[in-house]
Amino acid sequence: MDDMIATLTARAAGALLHWNLPDQVPELLKYRENAVFKVRLRDGRPAALRLHRPAYHSPAALASELAFMAALREKGIAVPLPIAAPDGSLLAVLSSLAPGEPHYADLIGWMEGEPLGDTGAPLPRGGRDLPALFRAIGREMARLHDAADAFLRPAGFERPAWDVEGLLGEAPFWGRFWDCPVITPVQRDDLARLRARLLPRFSALAPGLDYGLIHADLVRENVLVAGGAVAFIDFDDCGFGFRLFDLATALLRNRHEPDYLRLRAALLEGYAAVRPQAEAEFRHLPLFLLLRALTYIGWAAARPELPDNSARLQRYLGDMETLARDLGL
Repeated sequence: MDDMIATLTARAAGALLHWNLPDQVPELLKYRENAVFKVRLRDGRPAALRLHRPAYHSPAALASELAFMAALREKGIAVPLPIAAPDGSLLAVLSSLAPGEPHYADLIGWMEGEPLGDTGAPLPRGGRDLPALFRAIGREMARLHDAADAFLRPAGFERPAWDVEGLLGEAPFWGRFWDCPVITPVQRDDLARLRARLLPRFSALAPGLDYGLIHADLVRENVLVAGGAVAFIDFDDCGFGFRLFDLATALLRNRHEPDYLRLRAALLEGYAAVRPQAEAEFRHLPLFLLLRALTYIGWAAARPELPDNSARLQRYLGDMETLARDLGL
């Protein structure tokens, strides 16, 4: 791992040449789908340099993510602003780590604030009005969806879709959760039967639900808090999906909080204050919590190299079992 981090840091330092930035040692902040580094611009301000996971998104999809983020900023949504190189380009093409797998980098503006929380740990509560924060998250999420509806997609716009096929089809975007090789055959059979029950139910419901561009990964780490304001980061998974998917993602990891029902009510209240038309769909949130839990099983199954993968899968399977039982499935 140390050798990989050293290699990525060296590549990050080389990528900064694309933006004519001073020689520096980038500070690794996160290494999961992407390697994210904190760097300094010429005026000393911080920025985030991302080395994208090879072969995960095409260059058209990466450019589309940046275009979407820029459009959201123009609408006043608190998200990172892409930073162009002196030649006007937003993506740097690095030498390949493996044959046929170009490596891309981009530079985005720094967002101030502390993460709402960390996965697997209770929400920090010292000095925080959590219901007010969840209300603010709901409002900002609704504003993001409003801005997404107004966004004029440029030619060649390309992002993944979490429609019925993208969630329950033969090749879901985040993996065939019922084919996970590192769980037991009994668990795989249970997941296959659950998918078979969900597919007709979801297919019948989906055409009447609000659908469009979403963030798709509004977990605690991707919500920054500064005072009473919130900002959203990490649009690496943005794409087309049901707006309930964003709401479910923001709620799923908080189900074990002692005041979860209050936090859930605050999030939905904030969202409905901006998009009141959504209230009629809130009754379907339990289904989307289950669908979101299933995506995590597929995601972890495709990443056996994660050091805590086994523990993650057990948590995800536990979530799935509880949520399916609550739905009578």
